[in-house]
Amino acid sequence: MSAGLPPVSPPESEVELLARARALAGRTLGAVAGEHGVSAPPDLRRAKGFVGTLVERALGATAGSRAEPDFPALGVECKTLPVDARGVPCESTFVCTIALETMAGAEWEGSVVQRKLAKVLWVPVEGDRRLEVARRRLGEPLLWSPSSAEEAELRHDWEELSGLIGRGGVEQVRGELGRALQVRPKAAGSWSRRRALDAEGAFFATLPRGFYLRATFTARVLQAHYHLPGAAGAR
Repeated sequence: MSAGLPPVSPPESEVELLARARALAGRTLGAVAGEHGVSAPPDLRRAKGFVGTLVERALGATAGSRAEPDFPALGVECKTLPVDARGVPCESTFVCTIALETMAGAEWEGSVVQRKLAKVLWVPVEGDRRLEVARRRLGEPLLWSPSSAEEAELRHDWEELSGLIGRGGVEQVRGELGRALQVRPKAAGSWSRRRALDAEGAFFATLPRGFYLRATFTARVLQAHYHLPGAAGAR
């Protein structure tokens, strides 16, 4: 995304943040982009972060790529969520990149995943790939914190996955592990590499990995807070 117009000042409260997000509901990405001096790309294949960056910019997010919530003063993470016509999430949701070499002995409390998912502003967006990006509309936002059951589920998956990585088993982590969270490669190309520990405690080069929320988990979140009969069928 180009420099465009000066950044929006950060919201001073959750009420203000939610009001800003609600003011975007029903608007197209093209209209919002134009107000911020940028243009919507023809497609998202080479601009995967466009929607999230645009919404964060419109709402006044300040964290950028730092390992903290997008609105640090409020402790709120912003996540755009592509959904189909039934309100079913179209894809998994990126949470954060994994610091592979520091996972040994890591704890859930205070982890990047725990901090980012403690309070999330979900902003649905039309995800039909047949629809021109500029014409896709933003939906009604949801300010969400995980219930005790949801946090227990997230924590269980995080501990299982991070424990496997911390014990040197990053190459054994597969996408099918985890009911709510999963670990997947996250790289701009096959040349990208990060340091990780093997089972013998030696460093080696491997693809970067990230934590993602499964679409089935976000579908359950939407189903609990919106009237979306189709959301339960997400995969």
